[in-house]
Amino acid sequence: MAHHRCFVVPPYLLSAIADSSHNSDALRESARRALQHQTGYAEQRQLRLQLVEAEANTVAHPQHTEGVVPLYLLQSIADSPHNSAEHREAAHHTLGTEQQHIGESSKPKLPHKLHIHRAIYDAQHSMNEASLPGEVCRVEGQQAVKDDSVNEAYENTGKVLDFYAKLFHWNSYDNKNAPVKSSVHFGKHYENAFWDSEARQMVYGDGHDFLTNFTGAVDVIGHELTHAVTEHTSRLAYVGQAGALNESVSDVFGIMIKQLVQNEKAEDADWLIGEDCICPGVKGVALRSMKAPGTAYNDPRFGKDPQPAHMRDYRVTTVDNGGVHLYSGIPNKAFQLTAVGLGGYSWEKAGKIWWKTVTGGLIGPNCNFLRFADATVNVAEKEFGDEAATIVRNAWKQVGVVRKEHA
Repeated sequence: MAHHRCFVVPPYLLSAIADSSHNSDALRESARRALQHQTGYAEQRQLRLQLVEAEANTVAHPQHTEGVVPLYLLQSIADSPHNSAEHREAAHHTLGTEQQHIGESSKPKLPHKLHIHRAIYDAQHSMNEASLPGEVCRVEGQQAVKDDSVNEAYENTGKVLDFYAKLFHWNSYDNKNAPVKSSVHFGKHYENAFWDSEARQMVYGDGHDFLTNFTGAVDVIGHELTHAVTEHTSRLAYVGQAGALNESVSDVFGIMIKQLVQNEKAEDADWLIGEDCICPGVKGVALRSMKAPGTAYNDPRFGKDPQPAHMRDYRVTTVDNGGVHLYSGIPNKAFQLTAVGLGGYSWEKAGKIWWKTVTGGLIGPNCNFLRFADATVNVAEKEFGDEAATIVRNAWKQVGVVRKEHA
């Protein structure tokens, strides 16, 4: 089975570093090596997700196709006292049939008793993936060692797993207490970090002149491990709008973990992803801004943040699997607006809405922005009432995700 990896640094940023005449030859070559290592894995990631989906359908339930009428609409028809008994019964019947097609595997299973198991290894600057995970440095229950990268990977992985267990009753990335391996010091001046779904482990480079400290960024680790959670829940495809949603969901849960660690309410947070990865001297603040996509950096050595914040700037492209890293800024902004609009801590209401959307069988692997938006509105109404639903709908409207007749 093909490997797939999700890299925290988007390919367009590495490409810009490699191409800029403002950078030294050594720095450009370092970026090229990181980019070459990353190139092609997005397609393999999509293949992996397709295989996971096919395996789940074969083993657990019949093939599921997304119907023209979404489940939440059928549920609303079935529940509304304004409809006749005949119409409500017909909707109940259709809903029951559709839910059978989805099957139990699309819903989160009951959590096991939490038992965190982390193991951190030293890749010793090798880029030979066959040698991973490397030399073991620290395993669950052991005291800190002299290597800061080892200790940061250990501690921050624990914070991510603790977040999922305590707030969403989800244990490890598969809800079955799977152990999480991490390898630090991958390659020489390797400016990236990634989750390898085949090896079931995190891999961290040490970075270079622009990007570094991947083990110290808890939002980055949360982002990467959330890709593994998505693989075991909604299985969002890694192409086009579904792929941008896949990336956005990782940012959403990564930012919530960061805000929890820093004890920040939604309105007080900076909403920056990967701010701890930007080296001093860089004209930028982070890898991405969820509050203001397109403003994270602007440096002649690698250009300006290209993420759009509104659907008016959305263009169909074949680059980066249909712009999965580029257009994730649109749903990212919708979540940020939702969290601030609902108030309090982001995980209390907004996070719960997104979690139930991606784990509750309301979306399929090929979900687009509009379908995802509709699902979040439905969940918001069910969980928190009409006012919350209006806030969520308005958030999506502000980023241009709205039906044409309502634009």
